[in-house]
Amino acid sequence: MNLKILVATHKKYWMPNDEIYLPIHVGKENKQDLGYIGDNTGDNISLKNPNYCELTAVYWAWKNLKADYIGLVHYRRYFTKHNFRNCEKKKQDILTKTDFAAILKDADIIVPDKRKYYIETIRSHYNHSHYEKDLNETEKIIKELFPEYYISLKKVMERTWAHMFNMFVMRKDYFDEYCKWLFTVLFELEKRIDISTYTVMEARVFGFISELLLDVWLETKQLNYKEVNVSFMEKQNWLKKGGLFLKRKFFH
Repeated sequence: MNLKILVATHKKYWMPNDEIYLPIHVGKENKQDLGYIGDNTGDNISLKNPNYCELTAVYWAWKNLKADYIGLVHYRRYFTKHNFRNCEKKKQDILTKTDFAAILKDADIIVPDKRKYYIETIRSHYNHSHYEKDLNETEKIIKELFPEYYISLKKVMERTWAHMFNMFVMRKDYFDEYCKWLFTVLFELEKRIDISTYTVMEARVFGFISELLLDVWLETKQLNYKEVNVSFMEKQNWLKKGGLFLKRKFFH
C-alpha cells in the first residue's frame, strides 16, 4: 500500500519517523524555509493559506502527490489508538502504516471520532462562532451547483455532531472526487463573499466551512467510513475551551 499522510504545519515541530507521514509547510510562499516540502510547488494555492488554512496542503496533494491513499493530519493533531494524557505517550501511540492498512481493509475512509456539541446543532454552532451569511451562501451554492447534495447538507446542519479538523485518510480516487467537489464549492464562495473587513481569525472562513462539508460529501456518497480517535499533542485548557463554547452559544 502506497500511503501518504500530510502533516500540515506552519512552523518547525516534532514529526513522526514513520515513512507514511509527509510534513508539508502550509502557506510557504514568501516564507522562510523550514526544511519541509512546501505547498507552493507545482499547481498550488499557497498564497490562499490565510483564508484556506490546511486546505492549501489538501489542494497541493490533489494536484501534485501520487499515492494509493492520501490523508491529512496536523502537526499537533494525529490519529491515535488511545486517548492518553501524557504527551510522550501520545507520540508513541500515533497510528502506523500497519495500523492504517488494517483499518482500510474494512473501510473506505478514515475520519476523526465525532465531535459532539450536545446543546446545539452544527448550524447554530457555526452561526454562533462565525458569520451566518457565509454558511447561508454556501448552502445557496450547493443548491444551485450540486442539488444532489442539498438534502445531505440540510441533514448534516441539523445534527449535534460532526467529523471536524479536516482530518481524513482515503483512497486516491475518492480523494480526487472529494477535492474536485470541495474546491468547486469553495472557489465559488470566494467569488461571492467579501472578507476584506474580516479579522485574521474570521478570514479563515473557507477552512471553517470546509470542516462541515466533509460530512455533507460522506452523507451523499454513503461511503463506509471508520471513526478513529484523535489526540492533541499538547496540553489543553478544557475549562477555557468550555467557557469559550458557552460564551459563543449564549452571547454570540
